[in-house]
Amino acid sequence: MDVSGANAADATAVKGAARQLLAKVGAAGLSLEGVADEGGLTVAQVRELFPHRDELLTALLIDAYNESGAAMEHADQAAVAAGASGGARLLAVTRALRAWSFANAAEFTLVYGSPVPGYHAPQDTVPPASRTPAVLAGIVRAALEAGELTPPKRQLTKESLLLPEAVQLFGGVPGAPFADVVERGIVLWSSLVGLLVFQVFSRTHDSVRDESAFFDFAIAVAAEGIGLEVPLGETATG
Repeated sequence: MDVSGANAADATAVKGAARQLLAKVGAAGLSLEGVADEGGLTVAQVRELFPHRDELLTALLIDAYNESGAAMEHADQAAVAAGASGGARLLAVTRALRAWSFANAAEFTLVYGSPVPGYHAPQDTVPPASRTPAVLAGIVRAALEAGELTPPKRQLTKESLLLPEAVQLFGGVPGAPFADVVERGIVLWSSLVGLLVFQVFSRTHDSVRDESAFFDFAIAVAAEGIGLEVPLGETATG
């Protein structure tokens, strides 16, 4: 939904109230009436900008994807400026996503938690959602071009398992011995999200004594699947 000027400020206020309510009742409990009550607004004021709950959910999703993607992009830019290796860049961006996820647990849950009954995200959410895998793909591609990847012990696919969109995002399929690096990168991405779900939803707190260190360890292990070495000499934060 395109808003500008005063409407943009009003939309920011409505989304702010929606985020507060999201943290209390979850996405499934979000309603325009509840948002109005939370923000001290009238239902008419909310409906003027977001006539339906789904439009508000979509706006919140887009913001969450953009904010988390931007956190990763900024971390990567800083790592590149510091001359970091591919493995160090990967650690920097995944730590940035972890920090955002804990600081915005309700938004993280909206993006990566249970589907909201009756809601189907529109195509508008696809470009923002692509920012996270695009950062990871850029790091893997740069590491490949810099000769930083170790060839896998064996290729696990006889033919490509990829959709054209994934090939386009990565910039093409490399030749042997890295022909399945994009599939391996998707495994890395899914491992990252799964790890964050475990940590944000407190699934590892009773298994490991240092969750920050374990996060770094898990990223290093997952990165080995694409042949990338992640340095673990720095102290994790968060």
